[in-house]
Amino acid sequence: MLKKSILAVLTLLVLTACSNKKDEISTEDRAKVIEDGTVGFEMVGGNVEKATNVPAAEEKAILASFDEYIAALNAEDINRYMQSISKNPRGFKYDEEKTYAAEVFDQFDSKREVENVTIAKYKNEEAEVFANMTMHALQVETNIEHESAGRQVTVFVKEDGSWKVTSVYYIGDDSKSSTGQ
Repeated sequence: MLKKSILAVLTLLVLTACSNKKDEISTEDRAKVIEDGTVGFEMVGGNVEKATNVPAAEEKAILASFDEYIAALNAEDINRYMQSISKNPRGFKYDEEKTYAAEVFDQFDSKREVENVTIAKYKNEEAEVFANMTMHALQVETNIEHESAGRQVTVFVKEDGSWKVTSVYYIGDDSKSSTGQ
């Protein structure tokens, strides 16, 4: 039972910017969102195709915002993290996210490693950043370690001239997850 609850919490850790309300976006709804082209990416031989319509300056700004989002999560700095989040996000509520993230930062020591960071979709005021992600976490109270891996699409919107996280979609790879002491 403890392992299952830790896995559930750690899945939420990976999603941190995804809302702590389980019933808000179901797996089925996420699949529909991806199928209808609202959020998603195409894979070619295991690689994500890079969007070809991203202006160079915007690409640099979007990737810098993604790097800051990950760095803020890894630093477990609530103020820095919340600066990377849209004030009007889709899929979660800003104030609830701040409370939830602070609780997670208190309960876990976690680090995220990202690879294959690619802007997979771009529109004038929105960008989808794909990344392979591995998360290492230690539950402070129990000293139980967990590692999980998966693919994440982080959706950014341009807000007051800066790129901010508005939603996150994550698909875990159970074959690369482990829990231990």
